[in-house]
Amino acid sequence: MRIKPRNASDYALIAFPAGMLALFFVVPFGIMITVSFFQRVQGAFYEPAFVLENYARFLSMFFAGILGFSLGLAALVAVICVILAFPFTYMLTRQSRRVQVVWLVFLLSVLSLSEVLIGFGWSTLLSRTAGITNLFVALGLMETPMSLTPGFGAVLTGMVYQAFPYTVLVLYPALSRLDPTLVEAARTLGSSPARSFFNVIVPALRNSIVSTLIMVFVFALGCYLLPQLLGRPSQWTLSVLITDQAIYQSNMPFAAAMAVFLVLVSLSFVALALLVGKREHTG
Repeated sequence: MRIKPRNASDYALIAFPAGMLALFFVVPFGIMITVSFFQRVQGAFYEPAFVLENYARFLSMFFAGILGFSLGLAALVAVICVILAFPFTYMLTRQSRRVQVVWLVFLLSVLSLSEVLIGFGWSTLLSRTAGITNLFVALGLMETPMSLTPGFGAVLTGMVYQAFPYTVLVLYPALSRLDPTLVEAARTLGSSPARSFFNVIVPALRNSIVSTLIMVFVFALGCYLLPQLLGRPSQWTLSVLITDQAIYQSNMPFAAAMAVFLVLVSLSFVALALLVGKREHTG
């Protein structure tokens, strides 16, 4: 049963987090919305105004291409991460508690790496001089070493590597709460391990899978450094374009408009993930 607050002291516990949310999100976001309607001045920075020109540029083919690539890349990263992380997390939850703790600490350590370290690490691993292709040459799989970066494959690999630990940590609570008797009942009825996994476990956690896909999609949508370090300009995401417009093109109003759009898209997907999780909890 939900207990309703009766007096002002009941709100004291949420006063500090609410203040931090207002100070570090609501106020900056409000300023960003305001700047997005300002007018850019040639030879200067911008001036206060109320114009819709910055949002009208969203209808251009250039912006549509950048947005489509960013959304498609984030969706592909989310799908690959869930496909890889779901069976991995399921097998992890079947291990002893000590093994689970070791793996979780390892994943947290990987997740704590900065995007800069991940980007430079993968750029080295995929380079021609000190990359993995030299191992392929030594094994006789290739004749000469070659550089695998910059390229779409390098960007995708780096982003999947960055998002994989996050995906496992999001899936872990749902899979650890899964009733093991469901699989045992399926095995008793003659189902194979693979068939039990796809016909029992996956449908039972359908909502968790969907919410994880959405959360990883939002996580990948904000990726900024990896597309720059591992990809070509044609493979830059919306986050990179925002920085380029704000710093190098001195077009802060258009950058603010794109940032507002990106935040709203991310918040809408987060709300969708929370809705899916709520349905699973009530169901």
